[in-house]
Parts: sequence; C-alpha cells; structure tokens
Amino acid sequence: MTAKAKQSKNALVPVKDLSPEEAASELERLAGLVASADEAYYQNDAPIMSDAEYDSLIRRNLLIEKKFPKLKRADSPSTRVGAAPSAKFEKVRHAAPMLSLDNAFNEEDVADFIGRVERFLKLSESPGFTCEPKIDGASLNLRYVNGELVLGATRGDGQEGENVTANVLTVDNIPKRVKGAPEILEVRGEIYMSHEAFAALNARLEEVGEEQFANPRNAAAGSLRQLDPAITASRPLKFYAWGWGELSEPLGQTQFASMKKLEKLGFEINKLLAVKEGAEALVAYHASVEEKRAGLGYDIDGVVYKVDRLDYQERLGFVARAPRWAIAHKFPAEKAMTILEAIDIQVGRTGALTPVARLKPVTVGGVVVSNATLHNEDEIERKGIHIGDTVIIQRAGDVIPQVLGAVEEKRPKNAKKFKFPDVCPVCGSHAVREEGEAVRRCTGGLICGAQIVERLKHFVSRAAFDIEGLGEKQIEAFFEEGIVKEPADIFTLRARQEKGKIDLYRYDLDENGERKRDKNGKEKPPTNKKSVENLFDAIDARRKISLTRFIYALGIRHIGEVNARLFAQAYGTFDAFRDAARAATDHDSPAYQDMLTIEGIGEIVAQGVIDFFDEKHNRDAVDRLLKEVTPEEAEKVASSSPVAGKTIVFTGSLERFTRDEAKARALSLGAKVSGSVSAKTDLVVAGPGAGSKLKTAQELGVEVISEDDWLKLVGS
Repeated sequence: MTAKAKQSKNALVPVKDLSPEEAASELERLAGLVASADEAYYQNDAPIMSDAEYDSLIRRNLLIEKKFPKLKRADSPSTRVGAAPSAKFEKVRHAAPMLSLDNAFNEEDVADFIGRVERFLKLSESPGFTCEPKIDGASLNLRYVNGELVLGATRGDGQEGENVTANVLTVDNIPKRVKGAPEILEVRGEIYMSHEAFAALNARLEEVGEEQFANPRNAAAGSLRQLDPAITASRPLKFYAWGWGELSEPLGQTQFASMKKLEKLGFEINKLLAVKEGAEALVAYHASVEEKRAGLGYDIDGVVYKVDRLDYQERLGFVARAPRWAIAHKFPAEKAMTILEAIDIQVGRTGALTPVARLKPVTVGGVVVSNATLHNEDEIERKGIHIGDTVIIQRAGDVIPQVLGAVEEKRPKNAKKFKFPDVCPVCGSHAVREEGEAVRRCTGGLICGAQIVERLKHFVSRAAFDIEGLGEKQIEAFFEEGIVKEPADIFTLRARQEKGKIDLYRYDLDENGERKRDKNGKEKPPTNKKSVENLFDAIDARRKISLTRFIYALGIRHIGEVNARLFAQAYGTFDAFRDAARAATDHDSPAYQDMLTIEGIGEIVAQGVIDFFDEKHNRDAVDRLLKEVTPEEAEKVASSSPVAGKTIVFTGSLERFTRDEAKARALSLGAKVSGSVSAKTDLVVAGPGAGSKLKTAQELGVEVISEDDWLKLVGS
C-alpha cells in the first residue's frame, strides 16, 4: 500500500515505511504545518495547536530527517524560544541566552538522548543526570551584583527579556540579598502559583466581577507582568530555581552540587531533585514523579534531565535553540470529545488559508476550549472530519487544542463534508496550491485586505519593530481609516499630524456631535493627546533598529527570527544583504553560491529572499521605509579569539573530536561555520579522507590546516 493510500485511512505512515519521494512530501507538509503554527503563535498571539501537537510535528520531522538526511529542507522547523518581549516593559538583554529545551515523549526518546550525549562526548558509559519536575510557570532571570538583587527579567525571546524588577521584589521567597554568593550571580527559575493560591485568586476575581485566569500558568505569568507592582504583590507567587546564567565564578563542578549551593544561598529548589544514571533509571524517575503529580500542589508538565558534570555540559554546548545536554520528558496530553459545529477559513499575512474548527465548548484539563486548527485541506481529508462530527481533542498546556480525528460511529445523518474554498474569503482572488505545497494561498497579494493588515501587524510585532503603544488593534484602526497602508506610513504619522493631514487627537463629543466645552464655553482639549504624543515618541525611538529585527520585520517568506539573524550576521549591513539578494537572482552567480554557504540557509530560504527583492513594489516599499528608518550594522562578535568573525569549513574525518563538537567549539569562539568552500572561506580544517572541499580550497588559495593545527590555534 502506498503512503497516500495509508494516509487516506487516517493514519500517519510510519517513518520506517516512507520512500524517499514520500519522505520529501511529508517534510513539505510538516514544514507547512509548523510554519502556520509559528505564525499564529509568535506573530498573531493566537495559538492554533497544543504544545503536544506542535512537539509531535517537530519530532516526526526530526525522525524523517534522521532517516533521509539529504532531504533536510532549508525551512526545516525550528522551535523558537518563548516570545519577544512586550512593549509594556523596559527591554534588557540577557548576559547569557535563555534557551528552550528539546522534548522527549517516551523511553525510546530518552535512550536516544543519552545515546547522543555519549556519542558526542565519546563516552563508553552513561554519565549521570540531574532530574527534576518541569514546573509549568513563567521563566525568570534574577541578577545579583555583590549579593544585591539588581534585576529581574523574563525570558522574552531568549536574547532579550522584560525588566520586571519592581514586581520581582514583591515575591516573598525570592531573596533580595544573598551572603556568600559570587560577585556576579544570575539565578534562573520558574515563577508559579500553587493550585490552592490559584483557586483563591480566581474566587476573589469572581467576587469583584473581573475576568478569571484559565490556569495557574497564565495566572503566574499575568501576575508577574503587571504594570502596577502592587497588583503583583497581592498575588500569591512563588519561585523555584532550576539553573543559572552569568556567573563570575562557578557554583560547583556539577549541576546537582551547584543547585545545592543555590539552596544554601537561600533559593528554593525542588525537593525532588535527584541524580540518576542510565535510561532505565531516568524513566523510572519520570514514572515516580507522574504518580506524585496530583499531590504536588502545583502544575508540572514533565521532568527535565540535565547532564550532571558541568565540564561535559560545556563540551556539549548548544544548538540554535536548545542545549545538547538537557531534555524535557513530557507527560501525555489530556483528551476530551466534543462537537465540531463549523469550520472557518482564516487568511494569514502570507496569504495562507487556514481552516479553524469551531467547537462546542468543552473543558479539558481545567480550561474551556472552543477553537482548534485543522491546518490545511489535507489534514481535514486525512482525519475524515465532517461538520457535525463528534471529534476527539487533545490539549497539553495551550488553550487551543489539537483535533485528533472524528468518532465515525457517532456521525449524525446531517453531517456535511467540508469543501475547501478555491477563492479567498477576504478579497475573492483565486486561492491556489502550488505543487509540493501543503497550504493553499490567496493570490491577491497587496490587494488582499487580510494580507496587508497582517503584514503590518507582523511589522510591529514584538520580534520585529515592537513599537510601544502600536499593537494589532491600533494597526487595524489606522488601516481602516486609511492612515497606515504600508510600513513607511507609520513613521510619517507625526509629520502628517503636525501638517493637519490627519487627526489622531480624538475629542469628546456631546449629544449633538459637537466638541464638549467647559463651563466657560471653551473647547475641552482631546483626552488622548498625551497618549498620541507618547506613540509618536515611541515611533521615533525605533528609527534606528537592529539589522536582525529589520530583516525579520519585512515579512519575507521563510525568514523567521533565526534566519533573519543568520543573514544579519553573514552580511553585516542591509545594503550588503539587499545587493546580494539582487545579484543572487542568477543562480550561477557567486552571490547565489555565497548565500548557500551560510550555515542553515538552503535553496528554498535563499529563493524566498531573492523573490522578495525581485518584486518592484517590495523594493519601492523598502526604499520608502529606509527614508524613515536606519537598520544598524550587525553586532560585531565580541571575542578576542583568533577565529572570531572568520568563516570555517571542516572536512574529512576528525579524530580528536566529533564534527558537531568541532562546529560547536568554532561557533563559541565567534567563528562562522559553513558547509561548503568559497572565495569567502577563511580557513579549512581538513582531516584524513578530505575530498572535493579540500581540492576547492587549494584551487581558491584558501588556507588549509590539520586537526592538530586547529587545536593549537584555538587553544584546546
């Protein structure tokens, strides 16, 4: 039976049974699903799937890539770290990134994780791992200088968080001063709320007629991010430490010893913290914690395993979004059944048509859910879903759940099969599905109201320009009034207001529609004038912006935060980036080949950039924007190492360390690692068996050194 025939029976084809052609098609489908989920969660603040479903998509993608490494796509899904910081708070840059964790879901995943660690480190036996419950709360970084708490910051996007120090000072189990600590100490952990405290808080909110929180996690995060610290102080928040950031001196030689040191300094750590060895012991720990879960008094969604020895952690290093030395072993998701009442179509900023299930409200895990994504037409067909069906839904942390499928024996006679539209519900343009694409897209482009508004929302989103006071509702209002039609218009608002071309000052009107007057007959000033002036100031504050944010804000297809950062680091300036994109239109050009040498950038991502700048209306819009905004040069690598800023290629068999370890070491020293040799390559490290890359390097006159020379160069 073919993969297509198997899928028609509502079952995913096992990875081991996929042919190369089927695998390529499946990777395309998964990339589309994850891209839709990322867009909804990170750009629209409206998640369309649960943590469990998102994790399952990432896992399946990784398994296919493992079996078919040559089929790995340039837009292969990558889990982002949290969300960009809010405009409500001062932004602070983390001294050390606050990354996310990869996930494990079963014993096999745990064994694979341990195997990867052992292979990377070339160990003959399993190292020890610290184990602790994974609390479902809000991550926080506490910075102490000379024992004094000087900063509390949220995770944000992992690089930049929100300054919530005033609120942190109200949490009673967070030490304000610590004795015997290193001069610089950053303690990381989770702000959470107990079940008892959560119930009491919601009871108080209900009494005063205020909106209640959906779950303890939302309550903790919302309470921590109050603009008024007095409100935070009234909320029963607690803090558990699980790690650290910047340190002026080590806390210990192992994770466990370091955590015990934090406990001695006055920080609360989890009482279930333990050290275990081997997959069997780790899985047994997971099972024991799951048994205790209901009686802990606070929410957890799994356990975390970390390599205990800190020297091993340093060698293992990080990938783009997570440490290699840690993993979260999640608990199974919760399920329920409800009625699928309707299917609506939403149009995203890239024109993607996404079907959304409207459900009869049902409570799952203490949260009422009424919407769920159906991703695309293939998913609806594969799951055999009809309008009117009883469907099984699953949730694991998010308000919006996953639809697992229909209960066919409960299907009513009047159930209707859903016909996916071939026209855009917003502008009426044709909606087409390109060959190999998982989604159908509106062809209306800039004439489609949904896309224009969504592109503007993306432009001002938290990871992009993040202009304080200019959110989605303001963008929608400005667009409807014809005030803002493209990004450059945002930066001309003050000038147009001063020239009388627009009027953002809203006057209070009387019953006759006239401006209200005081008792002396004088017109009352507009009540929102101060907020408008604040908005103008916030816009002006963003006239200079990082190159990464600027590239990301343009909304180029396939360019998320990670790829935007890769391009910024590779080209340094926006002019260089744009010129390279224009020159790369010719696939035989050096510019195109150079673009493909950027580690993590493949043909699909490169083509997305080329296509964007190939459109005259895009170039014109960018030119108008550049008259108002200056993208800054990318930050220079802050490193004094001999390879900082250089492009390195590793080839041949490395005998002293693994290829992954070599790349990780080079990146930690500020180098760029490329997968191919070009005229811009600075250094090739060649081991035995080096082939075409070595030959190319010799032809281009690129310096070639041995593995031993590399170790001497970098000092290890």
